Amino acid sequence: MNGQRIAPKIAPSLLSADPLRIWEGIQSLAGEYDWIHLDIMDGHFVPNLSYGPALLKALRSALPEAVLDVHLMVEPPEDFIDSFLRWKPDYLVVHQEATPHLHRVLQAIREGGSRPGVAVNPATCVEALKPILPFVDLVLVMSVNPGFGGQAFIPEVLAKTRTLCQLREVQGLEFLVEMDGGIGLSNVEEVVKSGCDVIVAGNAIFGEADPALTARLLRKKAREAGSGE
Repeated sequence: MNGQRIAPKIAPSLLSADPLRIWEGIQSLAGEYDWIHLDIMDGHFVPNLSYGPALLKALRSALPEAVLDVHLMVEPPEDFIDSFLRWKPDYLVVHQEATPHLHRVLQAIREGGSRPGVAVNPATCVEALKPILPFVDLVLVMSVNPGFGGQAFIPEVLAKTRTLCQLREVQGLEFLVEMDGGIGLSNVEEVVKSGCDVIVAGNAIFGEADPALTARLLRKKAREAGSGE
């Protein structure tokens, strides 16, 4: 990033929105977001089922200019990426733990027109990502065990973001560092100060009476932490 840090971005997770009122949930944000985060779960890689490509299609149609960040918690991702690439997510993220052919999957995502990303579970060392960092635009550090919203933040993962920032600087790379799980107003500053560029927040936003206000406060706190104020 040429030594200059971007302003931290807030990505509300639709997993925590009311499933019967997803569009109303997005509208309740009143534009107070940078990206929209979509969690895809297969009931196999993680113990839960969520949405499929039909929701991505609807979001892309309704919000053609929005940055759509799709996190595939599926195994194997090779069997899923084409159905999502069809609807042009800006970022399509797969798990390091879900495939032995990670480079091939990331290459297919880029060739399909989306920016490839890689995610790691709390128990996975980021050193395992070193061979593929030059091929990704985003690294997603899970700060809870994937599968369910509303879990407690695992603070030990902050060491991973610091390591990733060091690797990015040493190798002269441009990928963004994202974190997902248990982030809210109480810890967003610490997360940003550890090097995170993109903050995913679900229950912390949609679980509040005024999601737009909460998202605005999260963004304010994140940007103040990112600028050192």
